[in-house]
Amino acid sequence: MLEISDLVCGYGQVAALKGISLTVGQGQLVALVGANGAGKSTTLRSISGLVPARGGAIRLEGDDVTRAGPQRMLRLGVAHCPEGRRVFPHMSVADNLAMGAYLRPSDAALRDDYARIYTTFPRLAERRAQMAGTLSGGEQQMLAIGRALMSRPRLVLFDEPSLGLAPNIVEQMFAIIGSIRDAGTTVLLVEQNAFAALELCDYAYLLEAGRIVKSGTGAELIDDPHVRAAYLGS
Repeated sequence: MLEISDLVCGYGQVAALKGISLTVGQGQLVALVGANGAGKSTTLRSISGLVPARGGAIRLEGDDVTRAGPQRMLRLGVAHCPEGRRVFPHMSVADNLAMGAYLRPSDAALRDDYARIYTTFPRLAERRAQMAGTLSGGEQQMLAIGRALMSRPRLVLFDEPSLGLAPNIVEQMFAIIGSIRDAGTTVLLVEQNAFAALELCDYAYLLEAGRIVKSGTGAELIDDPHVRAAYLGS
């Protein structure tokens, strides 16, 4: 579904990505792991059109979308669930979800999706009129995921969904992300919890200093001595 070839991008004079290539197949959950500052979030921002590419190509189902902006990428079915959740704090839970669906017409399918999100996240149903900024960190992450799903994406980009969450909530988040893949939506996951990401994914890439240095199945990277020593603490 997604193919990145020799992608170069960065901020100012700093090249955050130095010619990376990766592929995400239809229906796969692919993990991108690495240390802070390796370029993982920049990769997602480049895919979603937030950071312009300086070189290389991004293709979605064969079409070149390297120069597409965020709105076009959303229209093409790519949703970005950002690091830090980025909910609209002074808007209600329901209005935050509506922002995820602003490109869609108000119809029965949209009402069904609201119901589906509230069924998946009962806490959001209980707090639908509450201001998003008053939610707990875990509830805000649920809302960020729900908002992304309201666009009915074909590909979801998850950036550090477990960041700052309690261990029991982290486990729940990974279960939900796995269920999104199992329902047929393609997922590209950036995650600081390398072991959990590698256990969950179909395939993984290790990013170091803006370059892909290893790739393989999650099990292969878990067993890799370098990965174990540098990222898994063993």
